[in-house]
Amino acid sequence: MTDKTDDTTGTETTSTIDQWAARLLRTRWIVRAPIPLFRAGLGWLFGGRFVMAEHIGRKSGQPRYVVLEVIERETNALRVASGHGSRAQWLKNLQANPAARLWVGRSKGVAATARILPESDAAAVLARYARVHPDAWDHLKGAMDELNGGETTIPVVEFTPPSR
Repeated sequence: MTDKTDDTTGTETTSTIDQWAARLLRTRWIVRAPIPLFRAGLGWLFGGRFVMAEHIGRKSGQPRYVVLEVIERETNALRVASGHGSRAQWLKNLQANPAARLWVGRSKGVAATARILPESDAAAVLARYARVHPDAWDHLKGAMDELNGGETTIPVVEFTPPSR
């Protein structure tokens, strides 16, 4: 984002905040810090705003974990955005094998199936998020653009119960 503030007030510009957020998201230990809390059953501390997804590594076949912000929820569906775009390893893993287990709130290890939404559906989800959380969206979008080196498409993943 390129919103400006009066530099004489000493207030950070939005772009500075977005750059700072992008740097944090590139710092592996920071983005992985919530995982032990979720695994210990303390996911409720995040108030349902975040979900931990267990997925299978496409090369290793080993369980992998990622904590993601829930940008939209409805009955039997959680939607998350891939801040690192289509190059995110967790996204690639879910494309290869959509089976997942989710930890959210007090729920632990709930089976789910991931589906990467088509661009038009993802854009609609992100537009709804932007309407409901305009400030958060401005910073999220700014940080994602900063992370990805410019204006970027943000993939959205929908988790639903597995079909029987």
